[in-house]
Amino acid sequence: MLKRVDSFLAVLSWAAAAVLVLMLLIGPQVIAEDKSEPTGGAAGSAPSGSGAAPAGKQVFTDNCGSCHTLQAAGTNGQVGPDLDDVSLGAAEIEGVVRSGRGGMPSFDGRLSDAEISAVAAFVAGQR
Repeated sequence: MLKRVDSFLAVLSWAAAAVLVLMLLIGPQVIAEDKSEPTGGAAGSAPSGSGAAPAGKQVFTDNCGSCHTLQAAGTNGQVGPDLDDVSLGAAEIEGVVRSGRGGMPSFDGRLSDAEISAVAAFVAGQR
């Protein structure tokens, strides 16, 4: 009887070890796919339409909110200008984001073209 239980436990142990090895090999890829889908889809979406505002808001919050105040994004940065009072259009804002201005660094190369367009449209849309 003990040999039968021992054999069963040996097979069960090997099966558990195999599942663990599969989880270790496949798990990181599954996690990477889960994380990249929401951010990749939002950043790659076109800057116009309903998908632009959430993507632009997220890009703003992640990259601009520590310096700029913008009520729509819920940020209170004190370094750069208060963007609640911005009078620039989306194209002008995009140019500032790309090349920088005053103490603001250039984000060209740090953000994708889609992210820059999305954040410019979001900020300009808050007027």
